[in-house]
This record gives sequence, structure tokens and C-alpha cells, in this order.
Amino acid sequence: MQHQEIDALVIGAGFGGLYQVYRLREAGFSVQGVDSAPEVGGTWYWNCYPGARVDSPSYVYQYWFSEELLADWEWSQRYPPQPELERYLNHVADRFDLRKHFSMSTRVDEAHWDAASARWQVHLSNGQRVDARFLVCCSGILAEPQIPSFEGRDSFSGTLVHSSRWPREGLDLKGKRVAVVGTGATGIQIIQSIAADVAELKVFQRTAPYGIKMRNPTFDDAARDQWRARYPELRETVPNTTSGFEFSALYEEGVWPTLSADERREAMEKIWADGSLAFWVGLAPEIGADPHANAEVADFVREKIRARIHDPKVADMMTPTTPFGIARVPLENGFYEVFNQSNVELIDARANPITRLTPSGLVAGDTEYEVDVIVLATGFDASTGALAAIDIRGTDGQSLRELWANGIRSAMGLQVHGFPNLFTVPGPLSPGSALCNAATCLQQTVDWVTDCLKTLREQGHTQIEPTREVEDAWIAHHEEIVAMTLFPQSQSWYMGANVEGKPRRLISYAGGVGEYKRQCDELAANGYPGFDIR
Repeated sequence: MQHQEIDALVIGAGFGGLYQVYRLREAGFSVQGVDSAPEVGGTWYWNCYPGARVDSPSYVYQYWFSEELLADWEWSQRYPPQPELERYLNHVADRFDLRKHFSMSTRVDEAHWDAASARWQVHLSNGQRVDARFLVCCSGILAEPQIPSFEGRDSFSGTLVHSSRWPREGLDLKGKRVAVVGTGATGIQIIQSIAADVAELKVFQRTAPYGIKMRNPTFDDAARDQWRARYPELRETVPNTTSGFEFSALYEEGVWPTLSADERREAMEKIWADGSLAFWVGLAPEIGADPHANAEVADFVREKIRARIHDPKVADMMTPTTPFGIARVPLENGFYEVFNQSNVELIDARANPITRLTPSGLVAGDTEYEVDVIVLATGFDASTGALAAIDIRGTDGQSLRELWANGIRSAMGLQVHGFPNLFTVPGPLSPGSALCNAATCLQQTVDWVTDCLKTLREQGHTQIEPTREVEDAWIAHHEEIVAMTLFPQSQSWYMGANVEGKPRRLISYAGGVGEYKRQCDELAANGYPGFDIR
């Protein structure tokens, strides 16, 4: 068995993992990265399904660390498709010579803390054993697929695929009878992309989603130059906004209730026309906390949805009844019009749950639907799933999987008590778990981790771990913020509700990206109070 002794092992070769390896290498640490995929790209490698596309604008969904990279990469449009994002990450890996630091097609099977040496003993699927001072997990918040255990799953004679394990060579759906299970962000992208080509499309929906009509202009050289001129400003402002985008709320707290109904309507129409997530996270703080303010916005979006669907019965099924914005609000482009097509059928999977798969299709309620392909757009065990899938054991053999099975815990989403020198990028109970433009929070966390390791080295220390007290304090602060919002009403993956037995807790910090960054910076500047440093 090959043995390697290094300063840091980084799990993941996506947006966070590539940057983390780059930062640690440039800081003079010996670092090794691993990823189960055969190529770099992380979520943009795995999610190659039809219509996969980012809904953060390209001009803020990128790295800021290199002026040369910012100057030479040319985004094609506001919201690029998956192939372009994968090319971008491969370009970064090549431009900064990062591939040599990664072992691809390699899983971490187990990582056990050895108190005697104060190091992580890691066993990889390729048979290699790694002895690492630090374990930095950039494994992605949406990396562990949630695959329903339908009875008879192996009996289906057609093609069964989860959205995040789409065949790299593609899947020919033209003229096929296709079932899509799920209408979350991924399901929406797939459904609107394949509906025109398939013979029949059966859509199984449990919860009607809110969707925002995307406006996705292409970029020419003049548009790219305009955005490049703003890069210095964006680099400084984006990490300090509420959600890590280029905007903060249109109205500061307290203003929205003072507006007249006509003024509020005018504001909603204006932001809706922008075709971005600003309508979700950039309108007014009251939308996520005050039921009355939320209801007005929800009614506005419902009106927009119903206007696009011809059949009133289908419109009723597609109109959300939950509060607006307490679950993921995706951008869409023609999703609702799909249900006006004669080859598309919407099935209420809450009233008629899928009970089993058969050789020729699936059974929902009392009806069997014969199909050639079943697409599971059923989401992920978010934030904690990828790490819980690894046998990670900290002090006295404590299992991270078992700890989180009893309640998700962390200290600021950065570390977990009982697991010295383990860092999560971004971890549960940080804004990066759901409520942040991923590129913003990944870079912020990577920079924080790197600076922390550099500080330890400069001061002659080799170990850092949050105390139980600082972890408890963060959880209490987190829950206090959550209690002031409407998120507890959510039955989505935001609260872990999509995974049977997963403890209910909002996985993401809701206090704002800028406020979170301020607290992280203050923690480091004050010498990491509440952390056990040795």
C-alpha cells in the first residue's frame, strides 16, 4: 500500500477544491486533491443533463484571484450552460497547472483522526494511504444523490437515470416516452429542454415550484468589456452583499411596509423584468420574514405562473401554495408553457405517490404509466450528505455521520467540535450551504481556511478545533436568526425534509453573506477565540 505524508488533503475538484489546492500550494503547503470523478469540474462534471445551466450571472460566478484569468476568459452569456462552465474549470486547472496535484477517479473511503500524531489517517479507494495534517472538504453541497428506494427498481427494463449521473455520452430521448420525477431546479431545466423532442412526457410533481422567468442575453465584446470594467468594484462588493451576488436588497429593512400597493407592484414588476434571482433575494428583507409581505409577493408570482398555462386544472396544480422563497427558487425559460403541449401530462405525486417500478414503467396511485426512460430529478442529501458518505472519525473514534444523524452541528460552518483540523468548504450552517452565490462563498471560505493554516504555521501550532461552547453558541445564533424567518415552514432540502430521518434544521446560515464574512474575519483577527489551538 502506497503511503503519502502531506500537509493537507483536499476532497473535491470542483470550484472550491481547485481553488483550495491552488491557495495552499501557493502558500507553500504540500497538498493533494482527490475526486471520485475522472475529470475536474465537480458539480459541472456530474450534472451534464439536458438544459443544465447556472443561474448565478457569469460575471460573479467566477474566480477573482487572477487578473490574467479575468482578462482572458470570455463568457458567452449571462447564464452559461454546463459545457461552458466545465470548460472554464478545465481552463483554470490547466492555466494554473493544478491537475498534477489531483488523484482523479479516487474516493475517500475513510479518514480517521490519530490523536498521537495529531494527523488524519486517510484511506483512498485506489489503495493509497495518506497521512495529512489537515483535511479540507470541498466535496460540494449537492454531491450525494437522493435516489428513492422504489420497490421493483431493478425490474424496469428501460433506462433509469438520476439527473446528476447523466451519461456523459448523452441520452437519446427523441421519440421516447419519458417520465421525469421531480420539479425542483433540476427537474425544471430537464423538462423545459426535452419536452419538444420526446413522444410523451409524464411529469410527477409533489410540490409546485415558484420559478422566475430567466432573461439571458448573449455577450458580445462590448458587453464583456463593460463587465470587465466593473470587475474591481465587484471583487470588493460582492462578498459583502446579502446573498453574494452583485446586488443587495432594493429596499432596506422597514421601507417595504411604508410603500403603497401600487408602489410595491411597480417594484415587483421592475425586478421581475430583470429575469434574475434578484426577485427572490434582492427585493426587501421583509419578504422572507413577514407573512403578509411574503403573501403579496407570492400572489404576484402565482399570477405570473397562471397566465402562462392554458388549462385551468393544470394551472391549479402548477400554482404553489407555500410561502414564496422558503425553498430554492430557480430561474426557468419556458417551463410553464411546456404544460400546454399535448404530449405532456402532469401527475400529482403527492395525491398519487409513486409506489413501485415495473418492467414497463412505474405505478403512481392506481395507475401504471408505461415509459421508456425514467429520469429521477429527486435532488440530493444536501450539505452533509457527501461527508456523511465517508467514514470520518474524530476524537475517540467519534463518527461524523452518526453525529450529524442526531442533529447537524458546526462552528460557523467551518469546523466541527471533536474533529480537529477538519475544515468544511462551505459547511453546514454557513450561508454557502444554500443561501449564497456559490462562487462567492466558496472563495471566501477557502481564503479563510488558507489564512488560518498560515497563521497556525507562523505561530508554531499544528492543531485547531472549535470548543463545544463556541459551537453551541453558533447553533444558538443560527437558530435565533432562523426563528425570525419563514424558513421553518419549508418542507424542502433546505430543512433536510427530502431525506427520510434527517434532523430538521435549516442547513444554511440566514444572517446574510456579508454579515457572515464580517464574523469570520473578526474571528481570525481576534486570534480564533473559542477555538482550541495547540
